[in-house]
Amino acid sequence: MSSELIHRAQTREPQPHHNRTSNSPRVSNSAPKSANRIGYMFRERVPFLLIGVAIATFFFHLLPSRSASIVAATQHDSFLETELALPTRRVLLEEKKGRVPLGLKSKKPKRILVTGGAGFVGSHLVDRLMERGDSVIVVDNFFTGRKENVLHHMGNPNFELIRHDVVEPILLEVDQIYHLACPASPVHYKFNPVKTIKTNVVGTLNMLGLAKRVGARFLLTSTSEVYGDPLQHPQAETYWGNVNPIGVRSCYDEGKRTAETLTMDYHRGAGIEVRIARIFNTYGPRMCIDDGRVVSNFVAQALRKEPLTVYGDGKQTRSFQYVSDLVEGLMRLMEGEHVGPFNLGNPGEFTMLELAQVVQETIDPNAKIEFRPNTEDDPHKRKPDISKAKELLGWQPSVSLREGLPLMVTDFRQRLFGDSKATGTKGASAS
Repeated sequence: MSSELIHRAQTREPQPHHNRTSNSPRVSNSAPKSANRIGYMFRERVPFLLIGVAIATFFFHLLPSRSASIVAATQHDSFLETELALPTRRVLLEEKKGRVPLGLKSKKPKRILVTGGAGFVGSHLVDRLMERGDSVIVVDNFFTGRKENVLHHMGNPNFELIRHDVVEPILLEVDQIYHLACPASPVHYKFNPVKTIKTNVVGTLNMLGLAKRVGARFLLTSTSEVYGDPLQHPQAETYWGNVNPIGVRSCYDEGKRTAETLTMDYHRGAGIEVRIARIFNTYGPRMCIDDGRVVSNFVAQALRKEPLTVYGDGKQTRSFQYVSDLVEGLMRLMEGEHVGPFNLGNPGEFTMLELAQVVQETIDPNAKIEFRPNTEDDPHKRKPDISKAKELLGWQPSVSLREGLPLMVTDFRQRLFGDSKATGTKGASAS
């Protein structure tokens, strides 16, 4: 029995050896198959892997620019978020050294936006900028501006005219912004006081936002009305004014004061290059004929053979500068290195009665003078101290009232009566 068990065990011992022998060819065949797998991977898998890496790299480079455009589109939906969040780009600022004199053509023409550029002052400014060789974009809603004022530039490839209200945002690529858009005469700004203050505040905010986005230099045309009925005479830029915040002129006076505040806040808080001009009474061709301002009133009344209306006792004083002097001051301020504010006006002081007499001498010596009750919040004295402009801008007015008034009369006569002897171009050329 035991021998049988031993025999069976002996007969089973070679079994493992037999198995190893039978499996040995399989072990020897595994090497070629592994090599085949590696070759297959290199032939079939690695190219797909490389293609996947290339696609991933392409998308990683593409997605940042797309995400930036998506963020910009999202921020555009919220105007205030845009103003607070977007960084200032400094890509279009002029060089600070070696500036070209204003009388010469710039070596590098600028792309300039003039809001209110179809108005009285704006159109004369556009003429000078076009003459200098710049590309000019005029934005105007034609509330007080007229297409006729810029019609002679139509067809010039350097000129663009856009009908637009600055209360609504606009996107443009420009180097400089002259912000003139706002009704400036009592007749016009009292017509819709809420619209006037919106133009001063929201319109200025929109233009400052544009300047921030494109890195443009911004010039605000403020007004001598920020001084109100002044207790200081003459008025220097350091005077804070005496303004009635709830009067009938407040929409304009306080609106401009707020516009100055916004301009300086953008300058200090966002690093925007800004300039502020405080404009005193200005006259010349292209003024609105019935805008309620004293010079245009007197000229139109004298030409129509109507009495010259003097409000109050006629002893109120004003200072009158010709429009070409103002345009020169604005351009010097924009191209200069000083923020301001700067008074831009003629320190030559006239009472209303003296002005009426000059108009009589120029147009009709027989014109009568008619006195009427004074208007509310009408300043009694207005005379600029231009010492700062003289010193820092090298600017002062050069056209006297007796020289400039006949040019304005020529323009008004042609517009009122179509006098063929009087052309608007003569008055415009003086600017």
